[in-house]
Amino acid sequence: MSTLTSKFPRQPVIFCDFDGTITLSDNIIAAMKHFNPPGWESIGMGILNESITIQEGVGQLFSLFPSSMKDEVKEYIINNAGIRKGFPELLEWCKTHNVPFYVTSGGIDFFIYPLLEPFGIPADHIYCNGSDFSGDNITITWPHSCDDKCDNGCGMCKTAVIRRFSTDEFYRILIGDSVTDFAGAKLVDLVFSRSHLTDKCIELNLPHIPFETFHDVIHHLDTGGQRS
Repeated sequence: MSTLTSKFPRQPVIFCDFDGTITLSDNIIAAMKHFNPPGWESIGMGILNESITIQEGVGQLFSLFPSSMKDEVKEYIINNAGIRKGFPELLEWCKTHNVPFYVTSGGIDFFIYPLLEPFGIPADHIYCNGSDFSGDNITITWPHSCDDKCDNGCGMCKTAVIRRFSTDEFYRILIGDSVTDFAGAKLVDLVFSRSHLTDKCIELNLPHIPFETFHDVIHHLDTGGQRS
């Protein structure tokens, strides 16, 4: 490890959410609000209050769109997402200090890959849900579903990805903001949190550091994950 990352007890590895974390807004909710398909609000509330699984909810939300709207939905999200300040610098920090960086997202490939393309993140370091436009309505596919240690119905199971990195070897860090990050936050050594995830970390007494930009994250990484 480099001098900076040697401040951590083990090799750090970062798992970073996409919607509302790398981007300034939750792209799925933003698209739903903009296009306003009937019934989306009750589904969204069910996801947030955990009365339905994320996989069920996300699948139901996108099924409200005809497949013919693919380009319209994609362009709206790409044009309105916005990238949080400090993201390129965080990637450079990880590269400089040999810290593996993975995007772990409950979002969908058809808008995530175009938005991340300028940043040069290897495809095998991006975990997200897939999409199928061959039917009448958009169908979400689940190439990274839950393993045998998770029954949360995550869709894209962040805990399954995290568990591939042994606690004996890695200091696991999660960066996120909402319900798709709740399960992962319970596993990792440190959480950088925003929004609903901060509330959940407080509720469960999980080690976390609230942040606003990725410059804040870099500052705390430089101190070995300390608050000061």
